[in-house]
Amino acid sequence: MPPSRVVAIHQPNFFPWLGYFDKIVRADVFIFMDNAQFPKTGGTWTNRAKLRIGGQPAWVTVPVVRAYHGTRLIREMQINNTAPWRDRLLGAIRINYARAPFFNAVFPLLAEWVKTSSDSLSEFNVTTVRALAGALQLDQSKCVMGSTLTVEGRATDLLIAMTRAVGGTAYLSGGGASGYQEDDKFAEAGVGLVYQDYRHPVYPQGHAAEFIPGLSIIDALMHCGVEGTGTLLKGS
Repeated sequence: MPPSRVVAIHQPNFFPWLGYFDKIVRADVFIFMDNAQFPKTGGTWTNRAKLRIGGQPAWVTVPVVRAYHGTRLIREMQINNTAPWRDRLLGAIRINYARAPFFNAVFPLLAEWVKTSSDSLSEFNVTTVRALAGALQLDQSKCVMGSTLTVEGRATDLLIAMTRAVGGTAYLSGGGASGYQEDDKFAEAGVGLVYQDYRHPVYPQGHAAEFIPGLSIIDALMHCGVEGTGTLLKGS
């Protein structure tokens, strides 16, 4: 039998957590699902992430333009650049991570990435994820934009169609898919299903009383450095 071609599909998230990059490591093809609908209300990982603020996990957010009617896809969402969110984010990182062991090495890189000039939320996120992947020496050539694929369907049907569109024979499923994903459909379509089963590594987080999982990769970079964070991913 030929080797399986594993496909991971994920929305282009804002400075994602380690588990997101673990998908890039494990997949043969990683699809940025910019062709998914952006929620009209409520929060989403596409425009926010968690950092350790004052010793506790807290949200940092990219403001988006919500003055529109109907629905929009992620690739259609615009950043509200009238708000000084970049300076606020960098200020929060500086205040809360200034004593982290790799702050001086990592902060200039983050400042460059945060200041990426774009009005498009998807473009900003994809650019920064690619920059992070490059710094971590992950293979960026495996990354594909979902909006470039000619596919139709919703929910699980769309995942299967996207997997097939890039020549995939198996889909890498994350841990949070149980609410919408119909696993039986993959077998019916002849597409294998691989479960990520990600186990979050524990690394030193300064003087935190206990380890806080699920934070933005920024936290790992500050405490482990670029090379150390790459080692965390390659060992997962």
